[in-house]
Amino acid sequence: MVEMNSLEVTEVNQLRLEQDAFGAVEVPSNRYWGAQTQRALAVFDVGEERFPACLFHAFALQKIAAARANSRLGALDEELAKTIELAALEIREGRFDDHFPLTVWQTGSGTQTNMNVNEVIANRANEMLGRPLGGKKPVHPNDHVNCSQSSNDSFPTVMHIAVALEIRDRLLPAVRALRDELASKAEMFSDVVKIGRTHLMDAVPMTMGQAFEAFWRQVDNCLARIEDARPRLHRLSQGGTAVGSGLNAPADFDVVFCDELNSLCGLTFAPNPSKFEGMGAHDTLVEVSGTLNTLAVTLVKIANDIRFLGSGPRCGLGELIVPHDGLTSSIMPGKRNPTIGEVVVQTAFQAMGNHATITAAGASGNFELNVAKPVLIYNLLQSIRVLSDSSRMLAIRLVRGLTVDRERLAANVSNALLLATSLNPVLGYDKVAEITARALADGVTPRQAAISLGFLSGDEYDRIVDPARMTGVRSAPSSKV
Repeated sequence: MVEMNSLEVTEVNQLRLEQDAFGAVEVPSNRYWGAQTQRALAVFDVGEERFPACLFHAFALQKIAAARANSRLGALDEELAKTIELAALEIREGRFDDHFPLTVWQTGSGTQTNMNVNEVIANRANEMLGRPLGGKKPVHPNDHVNCSQSSNDSFPTVMHIAVALEIRDRLLPAVRALRDELASKAEMFSDVVKIGRTHLMDAVPMTMGQAFEAFWRQVDNCLARIEDARPRLHRLSQGGTAVGSGLNAPADFDVVFCDELNSLCGLTFAPNPSKFEGMGAHDTLVEVSGTLNTLAVTLVKIANDIRFLGSGPRCGLGELIVPHDGLTSSIMPGKRNPTIGEVVVQTAFQAMGNHATITAAGASGNFELNVAKPVLIYNLLQSIRVLSDSSRMLAIRLVRGLTVDRERLAANVSNALLLATSLNPVLGYDKVAEITARALADGVTPRQAAISLGFLSGDEYDRIVDPARMTGVRSAPSSKV
């Protein structure tokens, strides 16, 4: 076999001729794509948005599983299948990431990207067999690499594979880490009494632990939603070929394909019982995006609450002490800003916008084919990536280092007007309203106001109004997940 060295030794401005059904095409000599990819580069001259590498790595898995299935079922020569697998493994390893130049803006089936992968694999496989690039012999991009397949079933299959792997390997570990850090803070702050706020205004006491328990429960619910969608995500369209009927694919190709794919990546993919549904609609991917949209909403809530509770250090709420990130203002020396929270919120906004695009793209199934696959998967993979990274950053660089200003919290509690709410059963609503009005007008505590109005003695007030008891905590709240 010939070792891959063309990338290093061939000049960019050298060209070779490749043939397709429409004639000869000049292709840069140091590139492994072929005629169809080169034509697409000229036709689809729109934007700069390109698929992330993980999509092509998932494509490599799809081509390996297809080659193995074709070999097992007698549709492809065993030696050719092995060479296709070796070439695809190099794509899986990231050695050819620079050889997928097309933007997202292409045919709605993703045909050009599928052909790009077919051509790179075929050229590399032929090179391994001692043949020059562009010859299509003995490995042909359509006849062999794309054997028993169509872009119409391969691209949606790859969409599912890429999303499933990104969820397993990137999203779930990051979100679980965030959940666990929030659970740890809920436990750590379980005895810290603070004043709750509703309508942005002072309310009755609670603990800081209860605030963080709410956060981790939100995140845990997000994890449950994602997990619930995974079984549907693992149903694949492969084997449907052009319209869902399986034309030109051997019997049981879909079953053998999934068996081989599962051995490659350790997941539980299974054939979609209706290839027509899997190719004409992408409701499952829209559903997955919906779980990410909910996660984005959760992250905004958590990040903003932490930002506001940590505002200051002297003229804000100042109840949380946010860890220093080493960054500062360009004009105000020593100023510390909640940069991590701001990044998290921005990534969440991006995912929310992506969900709108994904929703529209998911609704673009025309008869037997959805024709907005590229833009759908581009946005979905971006949402997974930015929400994963920001969740991990939020967990490690912000939540983990949070502490509380116990002195400020205690002062806030002692001065809170609505501590007097505990007096409702004893004095009635109207008298308690007098106490809070007097306290506010005179700038005193509700205790002092109650005494000055003659409603209670100091001892009676202290016996009834207990901020810690008002939190509803009978014992330290459990934050174990």
